[in-house]
Order: sequence, then structure tokens, then C-alpha cells
Amino acid sequence: MVRQFGHPRGIAGRMAGWVMAHRRSNQQRNGWAVSLLDVQPTDRVFEVGFGPGVAIAELAGRATRGQVYGIDHSEVMVQQASGRNAAAIRAHRVHLAHASVDQLPSFDDPLDAILAVNSVGFWPNPVERLHDLRRLLRPGGRIALATQPRCPGATQDTTARAAQDLHDLLTQAGFTQIRAETLGLDPPVACVLATNPTDEPS
Repeated sequence: MVRQFGHPRGIAGRMAGWVMAHRRSNQQRNGWAVSLLDVQPTDRVFEVGFGPGVAIAELAGRATRGQVYGIDHSEVMVQQASGRNAAAIRAHRVHLAHASVDQLPSFDDPLDAILAVNSVGFWPNPVERLHDLRRLLRPGGRIALATQPRCPGATQDTTARAAQDLHDLLTQAGFTQIRAETLGLDPPVACVLATNPTDEPS
């Protein structure tokens, strides 16, 4: 069952998606991470690994005149997120696809913001993936990587180490203005935010 949270499949995957969508801490974590991105009504936003679509719904509620895109490598999660965001999809404001982070879609225009919640740990070659994502962002665009460690016995120190790891990955990928915020759940959630620099091509 634990593996299902990384790549939900079949009946067990649908159960994992239901848990992710309804667990109070997951709802708090996603809403908080979205709030830190400071999404504006006309923004173009992209989420990597959207799971059951909780953060997608939050993003769509903020980018009311913009566009929200997302990919997830689980077909089960695409189905659940599509159901949760059906009205926004019908209105052509939300666009969800079954894809992995090493198969990023192309966009006609640069993105304003990118979000990933508890998914970087599943990425192959995360620095390369972050380089790829950075190329999709406009100069000055924002990225937020949130993590809540789920390993047995996770503590505040576990979260602090995870935040430092994300900080290092973003630095290596060329992001700047990197900072970390913490949400006091058990274990705490860290969200590391960064900016695509404006003084050089991404």
C-alpha cells in the first residue's frame, strides 16, 4: 500500500488517491503550498505530480483568468483529478495529462509558476528535471517544491534535511532567491521557493 502513494495503480491506487484527497494534513499542505506561490488571476501555472488534484483545484481558484496545467505518471490520479476539476476542465482553464516529469509537455507561452508537492523524491535525475522546468518558466517566474517526510519516525530534523536537499537541487539547477518556509504539522512540511533569474537565459 505504501508504494501506491508513489505510483497509484488499480483498486489500491484508487484507495490511496481517496486518502490523499481527504486526509486533513494533505489538504492543509497543498493549500499552504499554493498560497506561498502567490498565484495571480492571469497566471499560467503548472503542477508536476498532481495526485488526486487537490492543489490543482486550489490553483484554478486563484488563476481565474489564467491557465492551470498538470501532469501525473498515474492514470488513476489523472482520472481522479479530472473528476475533481471537471468544471474547470470543461471551461478550458485546467489541462491535465498522463505523463512523467521526464516527458514534459511543450507550452506556447512561458509559465509564471510551477508547483510540486511530495513528488521530487520520485523524479529521475532531479537536477536535470529542474533544469527542464526552469526552461518553461518566464524570467522572474516562481517555483515551489513542498515536502512532508513520510518515513517512520520523521521529525522536524528530517524535514529540515529534506528542505536543504531541495535547496541544493534548486541551486544546482540555476534558480535564485531561494528560501524555505515551514508549516507546523506532524511531521512539519517544508516548502522551498525559488525564482528563475532575469539576468540570463534559462
